[in-house]
Amino acid sequence: MSHQPNDLQSILPNIADDLLKAPTVKDFANIGAATHAPRFLLLYGSLRDRSYSRLLTMEAARLLEAMGGEVKIFDPHGLPMPDAEPETHPKVVELRELAQWSEGMVWCSPERHGAMSGIMKAQIDWIPLTQGAVRPTQGKTLAVMQVSGGSQSFNAVNQMRILGRWMRMITIPNQSSVAKAYLEFEEDGRMKPSSYYERVVDVMEELFKFTVLTRDVAPFLVDRYSERRETRDLLAKRTNLNAI
Repeated sequence: MSHQPNDLQSILPNIADDLLKAPTVKDFANIGAATHAPRFLLLYGSLRDRSYSRLLTMEAARLLEAMGGEVKIFDPHGLPMPDAEPETHPKVVELRELAQWSEGMVWCSPERHGAMSGIMKAQIDWIPLTQGAVRPTQGKTLAVMQVSGGSQSFNAVNQMRILGRWMRMITIPNQSSVAKAYLEFEEDGRMKPSSYYERVVDVMEELFKFTVLTRDVAPFLVDRYSERRETRDLLAKRTNLNAI
């Protein structure tokens, strides 16, 4: 089914035809290619001395660094509960700066009462959807992982997927869920060889690929008709001399 451009208004009367864009392969032709190492922020969801979500996060960090990535792990110790302190709190500022710096993220939480931990959720809640004119997470890649004390479950990773979508992140298809995590790590904190470990390798490899593939084109991928329309309408209001 095809139509001439001058028929567009009759076909889609509620569309501003000058703002509707048909994406083509050519749209990617003039996009630059970053030369720096992919940047990853890793978050974990427990404050315990022997935190298995932290140990799993450290394994993920080693893998990403081995592939050539630049990795930073946020320490949630001292981060206040959301709204308990102002946004100028040093730990909040640190977390938000890291979120802005990153091109991809890994979220790793223990499962508690069938859900992600409060520590994990607090970190995500402190990352704003908007920061001025910037969306700190929009278009960034995301991998989700969880550890469980009992049998394998996917409640925490499923919840984090919902949050990733809400924050307009590109959440990769693969994920990791480590059951009976206390059996999967050596005394020195390193993860034992297992199918669980190999899944972590798979997930980090996939995250790295998606990040390299999308980081330069993310602004184009998340460009939206509704936001272009909103921007134009706001501009029209600001420049409407008849309203003065």
